[in-house]
Amino acid sequence: MSHSIDDLLAIMSRLRDPQYGCPWDRNQTFATIAPYTIEEAYEVADAIDRGDMNELGEELGDLLFQVVFYAQMAKEMRSFSFDDIVNAICEKMIRRHPHVFADAEYASEQELRSAWDQHKQRERDDKAQFDKSVLAGVARALPALLRADKLQQRAARVQFDWPDYSGPIEKCREEIRELEAELEGELDSVRINQEIGDLLFSCVNLARHVGVNAEQALRTANEKFERRFRSMEASLASKGGRFEDMDPLKLDQLWEQVKKDEIAQ
Repeated sequence: MSHSIDDLLAIMSRLRDPQYGCPWDRNQTFATIAPYTIEEAYEVADAIDRGDMNELGEELGDLLFQVVFYAQMAKEMRSFSFDDIVNAICEKMIRRHPHVFADAEYASEQELRSAWDQHKQRERDDKAQFDKSVLAGVARALPALLRADKLQQRAARVQFDWPDYSGPIEKCREEIRELEAELEGELDSVRINQEIGDLLFSCVNLARHVGVNAEQALRTANEKFERRFRSMEASLASKGGRFEDMDPLKLDQLWEQVKKDEIAQ
C-alpha cells in the first residue's frame, strides 16, 4: 500500500487526538520535540556519511515526521499549518532564485553567491524589529563549531576578519600560551573553560581561512580516533590482554603501531 503526505498528516492528527490519540504524543510541546529534531538531523547526516541509501530514506522520513509534528501542534494553536510551511518555503525558493524562476542573470558563481547573500540579508532585515546586528539570526541551537563558523562569516562580511591564515595561526598560539598560563596558576575552572573556548574559536577561524569545515574536520578526527582505538582493542583481545593491565608506555607504543599499520594499508 502506498501512502501520501496527506496520510502522514492524518496519522499525526490522530496521534494528537485528545480522546483517541497516544498519551506520549499528546503531551509533547515544541520544546520537548526540539531535541529529537536535532537528533534526527544528525542521523540523516550519519546515513549520508556511510553511504547507506536505504537507511537515508528511513531517516529522512523520521525528519519529515518532525516537521509534521510541529505543524500539527501549531495548527492546534491556530498559528500555522503544514500548508503554510510548504507555501512559505516555495515562495522563499522562488524569491531567492530569480535566475531560475525569473529573468535575472549572473556573470559568475561568485556574483550568484553574492546575490544569494543579499537576498538572505534583506529577509533578515525585514524580520529584525529590534536586533539589527550583522550577527542576528545565527541560531543558538547550532553545534558550537558550526555556530562559531557562521558568526565569523557574518563578521567577515563587514571586513572584521584576518586578511589570511597567518593571523588565525598566531591567535591559536596566543590562546595556547594563555591556557598554559592558567594551568600553571591556581587552576580556576571558570578561567580555564574560557581559555579553552577561546582556543577552539580560534581553531575554527583558522579552519575557515584554509577552506576547511571545522565541524566536518572534527567529525573525521572522531571517526579516525574510534577506528584506531577499536584496532587497539582488537589487538589486545587477540593476545588476551586488557587496557586496564597495560602501562601508559605500552599503550602509547600500541597506538603508534596501529597508526603505522593503518598508513601502510
